[in-house]
Amino acid sequence: MSYPKKAKKGYYGIAEYKTKDGKRHQKSAGWFKLKRQALAAADELEKQLNQLNIDLKDITLDDYFSRWFDLYKKHKAKSFSSRNQYRIMQKFIQKYWKDNRLRDIKRSDYQAFINWYGTNHAYKSVSKLNGAIRSCVGYAIDDDIITKDFTHNVTVTYNRNRRVKVQYLTSDELAALKKAVRNKLNPDNTSRYMILTAIYTGMRKAEVQALTWKDIDFINSTITVNKSWDEKKKAFKPAKTQTSNRVIKVNRELLKDLADLKANHSVMVFRNVLGTIPTSNALNKCLRSIMRAAGIEKQGFHFHSLRHVHVAYLLGKGVDVYAISKRLGHSNITVTLNTYSYLIDELKAKNDTVIIDKLAEL
Repeated sequence: MSYPKKAKKGYYGIAEYKTKDGKRHQKSAGWFKLKRQALAAADELEKQLNQLNIDLKDITLDDYFSRWFDLYKKHKAKSFSSRNQYRIMQKFIQKYWKDNRLRDIKRSDYQAFINWYGTNHAYKSVSKLNGAIRSCVGYAIDDDIITKDFTHNVTVTYNRNRRVKVQYLTSDELAALKKAVRNKLNPDNTSRYMILTAIYTGMRKAEVQALTWKDIDFINSTITVNKSWDEKKKAFKPAKTQTSNRVIKVNRELLKDLADLKANHSVMVFRNVLGTIPTSNALNKCLRSIMRAAGIEKQGFHFHSLRHVHVAYLLGKGVDVYAISKRLGHSNITVTLNTYSYLIDELKAKNDTVIIDKLAEL
């Protein structure tokens, strides 16, 4: 049953419908100026809600997750890697839950799933999967397929041996790397300038690639990050997250070096003489060559590792974690603490000794 409800200067269309448990619910179809418009909209919404309840009441978690992704996440996950993450999640959901109906899953069942997945995955992977399913389940509740959130209060378990410790450089190694990079700077080879920028700013590769001269303020010594670069499509794309849009304070030495690249007469800071912007492969090849020449051996070290090196150096110099988090463009300090927990743990161990020594002086 649907009906119009009188409102100020118009009417609300109200749809009534039953859920699988037999309970009646109401939902607004919106505000309308005319009574007949409100009633027509309410009738249409009522049909949709009743049909939705019939179609979805026996849906599996696997099918609903797929439907949820297509409706609510697909248009947001624009990059291949983001979409691929959801596809990988779907495979594990499909493998474990098979034809289990969404409405039959209990909290203990879901905890068993998390335990199963966590056996061979690191914390970050388990946390992402759990977060996606929690969001999906929230929509299932709104669709009246289930009444309780079976992901609530579930413990995230994971394999501690799968934790990847990122390679970073000591202060001496970082100084040697910077010196080796600057020794052979040449505007024809913009890769070295990109490496230098990453060392000084901690910017992501795609953010460095996307820089234009308008983004660099030589007077106030800042670099503005407001976009990133799609190296496959060779085009700009939005920054990774909203908080990735930021202004980074930089030192004069870096800006002086970057000014050399104006000789290439390009709007893009790092477009080289061939008219291209160095890709991941080119940057990593250049970085490995420089490190070998400088006598620095680090297995698995690549361009993104420079972001970790930047953080390690700042933490080692006593810079506040909150300030580092803002500089990196993280959404909140928790992301920074989780991502660089291994560094923070090491610093804590060193500082514990200092604390004890200082307390002994009382």
